[in-house]
Amino acid sequence: MDAKIEHVSVILPVSNDPLIVGNAGSRKSLKRHWNQLSRFQKNLACILLAGMCIFYIIFFVLPFTDPSRSTDAIDPMEHIQIAPFKERHERFASSVVKEIKLTDTLANPPTEEAPAKPGGQQPEASLMQLEIVHHQPKEIVDNEENVLEENRRAQFAGAKDFKGPTNDRQRAVVDAVLHSWKGYREYAWGHDNLKPISMGYSDWFGLGLTLVDTLDTLYIMDLQDEFDEARAWIEKYLKFDVNREVNLFEVTIRVVGGLLSAYHLSGDRMFLDKAVDLGNRLLPCFDSPSGIPFSDVNIGSLAAHAPKWSPDSSTSEVTTIQLEFRDLSRSSKNPIFEKVASRVNVKIHELDKNEGLVPIFINANTGQFRNFATVSLGARADSYYEYLLKQWLQTGKKEGDFLIEDYQQAIRGVLNQLVRTTPNEKHVYVGELLNGKDFKPKMDHLTCYLPGTLLLGYKNGMPKTHLRLATDLLETCYQTYKKQPTQLAPEISYFNVNGESETDIYVKTNDAHNLLRPEFIESLYYFYAITGNRTYQDMGWTIFEAFNRYTKVKNGYTSIGNVKNPLNTRPRDMMESFWLGETLKYFYLLFSDDRTEIDLDKYVFNSEAHLVPIREE
Repeated sequence: MDAKIEHVSVILPVSNDPLIVGNAGSRKSLKRHWNQLSRFQKNLACILLAGMCIFYIIFFVLPFTDPSRSTDAIDPMEHIQIAPFKERHERFASSVVKEIKLTDTLANPPTEEAPAKPGGQQPEASLMQLEIVHHQPKEIVDNEENVLEENRRAQFAGAKDFKGPTNDRQRAVVDAVLHSWKGYREYAWGHDNLKPISMGYSDWFGLGLTLVDTLDTLYIMDLQDEFDEARAWIEKYLKFDVNREVNLFEVTIRVVGGLLSAYHLSGDRMFLDKAVDLGNRLLPCFDSPSGIPFSDVNIGSLAAHAPKWSPDSSTSEVTTIQLEFRDLSRSSKNPIFEKVASRVNVKIHELDKNEGLVPIFINANTGQFRNFATVSLGARADSYYEYLLKQWLQTGKKEGDFLIEDYQQAIRGVLNQLVRTTPNEKHVYVGELLNGKDFKPKMDHLTCYLPGTLLLGYKNGMPKTHLRLATDLLETCYQTYKKQPTQLAPEISYFNVNGESETDIYVKTNDAHNLLRPEFIESLYYFYAITGNRTYQDMGWTIFEAFNRYTKVKNGYTSIGNVKNPLNTRPRDMMESFWLGETLKYFYLLFSDDRTEIDLDKYVFNSEAHLVPIREE
């Protein structure tokens, strides 16, 4: 006797078309259809059904159940999504007000005597509502804008307000910043430098140099989205407890200086906390036999040492950390940073010099300058002279300070020993002393910071000889740009002495590269900010256009190997951090309609164009 099989039948709609169904009166169950399918057909049907379910869940269920999900593509470069400062303040303020109103409504539901008006408004406040209004700060309840402002002050005390670009030239600079930032963000995010042509990156110390260097540039230009994106990366990813060898000088001016500047402009203490952490890890450099700091340190193991290529440090390396370390002490209320850095000032002051001029190398073990080393205002010594003046300004221009006395003596030494004039076109330039005595008619582009520094000194009481030298040098530096077919200056220029060259300014092949350096633009900025003469803006615009013409590439800007041939500039595939940190920042300030946008009586720029406040205490 056959067993009976029970099953549930589902009646399918029957078509009236006999071509489709064959028999209009036939009825088949789904199970019978399913049993007639092959194994392959059954598997395929299951896969299709599962796919439809997943599609439905992703696109119709999750967007309504999980607000964090979105159908938009997620950018893999964006480690943290964070709203701009202004938006964050507005959202925070709105949430405070909405929370208060919601609480009031729940505590005082509409009654029959006081029916709710459309939109949930009450015709009259209840006793409990009046108590809430009485105890809450009045501006929170009555004026949402005041709530926003109070919250901003609490979270970012001392934040400075910048309005963004006000003219076409400034907008062009902002476009250059955004173009550079886009390439860095896409191909080098969190790394030190962008390689815009090969779409890669280069790491020197692995501390996000470009990102940190650009913080205050973004803030000054009111690029809030980009600033907040950088801030988010720094807060989460910039760590110093790592096994990395770093250079005291470079990390101080770029990372410590960049963090401090961002702190002073935004008021965000996170930047100060990061700077203090790094500052503590740099302190072992000062534990040397002489007190002159070692040039390098491992910020993980805290082991400091001289450079691997030499027993000596560069003079500029040990004398261009004081602005930052002093400000670190005064911002954190910890005197140790200023103490160790100021001790270096004293030791350098006590050493014998040649009319205030210093050799470019010094030994951390002996505390002495290297005998017969080159004397120069370019590489390895330049910022020693700059920081003598700026430290004096930073501490309130005290009378009798040996820093300003050393500065004045050094400029006298420059005028007496290093300044020359070419025989034909009368270009005034600053040369070098080989072996400390033999004159060489060579001037680094780095030396073009000097006109601006001299003018800043003149503004603060230095003699007219400084002003004359500043003006003459500025014109010479401009000619190092104008005389090249690309209108971009080389890294090093040579000058005619006794007719050995057909031109008074000439460039050797190995020195014809341009690294996107800021020094001349820095000097133009000082001249415009101090004098108000817009001629300096026009000079700067000529150079900015040349940068756009010969160094701009698809994914950023690149240094070039040859300024002497517009048809063969030999791009070097490197965008140094100072392009965004210094060069474009100085261009932007140079083109400002308000030449006092940065008050030079309240701030000094460090050697990496980061802002340090002037404090007399």
